[in-house]
Amino acid sequence: MKNIRNFCIIAHIDHGKSTLADRLLEFTKTISDRDMQAQVLDDMDLEREKGITIKSHAIQMNYIAKNGEKFIFNLIDTPGHVDFSYEVSRALAACEGALLLVDAAQGIQAQTISNLYLALENDLEIIPVINKIDMAGAMIEEVTDQIIELIGVKKEDILLASGKSGIGIEEILEAIVSRIPAPKGQPDAPLQALIFDSVFNSFRGIIAYFRVYSGTIKKGDKIKFVNTGEEYEADEVGILKLGLQPEKEVKTGDVGYIITGIKTAKDVKVGDTITLAANPGEAIKGFEEVKPMVFAGIFPVVTEDFEELRDCMDKLQLNDASLTYELETSQALGFGFRCGFLGMLHMEIIQERLEREFNQTVITTVPNVGFKAYDTKEKLIIVNNPSEMPDPTKLERIEEPWIRAQIITKPEYIGNIMTLCLGKRGLLLNQSYLTTTRVELIFELPLTEIVFDFYDKLKSQTRGYASFDYSPIGFRESDIVKMDILLNAEKVDALSALIHRSRAQDFGRKLCEKLKELLPRQQFLIAIQAAIGAKIVARENISAMRKDVTAKCYGGDISRKRKLLEKQKEGKKRMRQIGNVEVPQEAFLAVLKLDD
Repeated sequence: MKNIRNFCIIAHIDHGKSTLADRLLEFTKTISDRDMQAQVLDDMDLEREKGITIKSHAIQMNYIAKNGEKFIFNLIDTPGHVDFSYEVSRALAACEGALLLVDAAQGIQAQTISNLYLALENDLEIIPVINKIDMAGAMIEEVTDQIIELIGVKKEDILLASGKSGIGIEEILEAIVSRIPAPKGQPDAPLQALIFDSVFNSFRGIIAYFRVYSGTIKKGDKIKFVNTGEEYEADEVGILKLGLQPEKEVKTGDVGYIITGIKTAKDVKVGDTITLAANPGEAIKGFEEVKPMVFAGIFPVVTEDFEELRDCMDKLQLNDASLTYELETSQALGFGFRCGFLGMLHMEIIQERLEREFNQTVITTVPNVGFKAYDTKEKLIIVNNPSEMPDPTKLERIEEPWIRAQIITKPEYIGNIMTLCLGKRGLLLNQSYLTTTRVELIFELPLTEIVFDFYDKLKSQTRGYASFDYSPIGFRESDIVKMDILLNAEKVDALSALIHRSRAQDFGRKLCEKLKELLPRQQFLIAIQAAIGAKIVARENISAMRKDVTAKCYGGDISRKRKLLEKQKEGKKRMRQIGNVEVPQEAFLAVLKLDD
């Protein structure tokens, strides 16, 4: 056990983390040349295409130190984007140390600081590494000073490396041996193993990944999940190499997997403790329940596919514990789910995964955040969906969630960021220079304002030089109204939105204009209206397709033509009363991209 080291790599989204992980695996000969490829641990097509890590990946390496001693390393590669911080926090709980990776050309980013604080909360040993030192724009001295100021380490403790050319890889492995402590735990004590991740395999059922804190788990053991109280037999246990490698037992301090033949997603909960049924150990403190930040409805395109979509959501939640959902019905879209996501990228990834991995084409409604509404009797109502909004006459006040945003950028973009954030009802708290070329801005912003397009706008306003991180700071009273979209006086509930009164008119006008472009013309007039209660704030008309009924009248009295036109007008009026307006899928997505 003293020769085991458990560690993870934490970094900002584009600091070369995957390349460095590839080099560590290559150096320790964990992966053969035949299996070697870029981003070898990122096994999803989506991860390779976007060049980001979405899921944490665990792998075991064997390393012989310079003094000839043999070590076992359990590496967990973690995502870098703010939307996947729940993945990072779970990976950190299974480790004793972390490599803090900083790009030599970009320096410390907002997400680096956020992940560092998560690691320090878990009392991990931090090894700072400056990556990409062989790049032309590398600012090694400047970045070294930033790290010293941030975590107070000595200059000689900071390692220099390059994932691309393999510089400094051996030094990193030696630092892991000397600086990261061996796992604590009693091999003879009752079994305690923490589940930190799980995946669904259509042939073998649910595969749970765990870290053993004390005791030993063997193949064929009768095990018990403490939180659910269910008992199973360990059909297979093993360690995580590039694939799954079965072993007879997994000992204290090790990271491994277990297959018990469970087929139902609800039976395995991330953060649960595995123990032996005959000699049960105590439950380990699991993870905090994930708090979704953004809510949206997901509906099947064809209503009959609802049951199939439910199965897919169960399997996806197993693989992504930060996804939450509950049943929802919509008049326009039928049966579906109200889903909670950690952010807009998370929502986009879930939608993509449903289409790619499960062949499910879905419609996503307008995303919104959760509000707290208080009625005149001071009763609290949680509003995650516009349809849950109470009647305004019975409403005392409504509170919206606020966040503390940290933006790190170059000084020349301060003006652009100020304009963007203050336009989103933001409050500037602090502005400080980390170095002469890097400035940190702290804002308080309503979460509603950053849900749609804030991140994209921030990147375009700063040419990609700004990094953004946020944390919730509670709820504040606000003037939030429900805006409905009416098509020929019929409400389309899937297009309703909860929005601040000051933004409602502008938002309503843009949405009506967008819908005018997207809705196909009918044989009758379509009136598109945005309404707050009974007050119409915006309107657009789609004129009817009409046949030229006067074509056969050449010459003759004008009253004949007028008679034919009046007859046509009557027909259109009747048609409008019974006609239905079909809303295409693009219309629901258009709400997300109103400024395009």
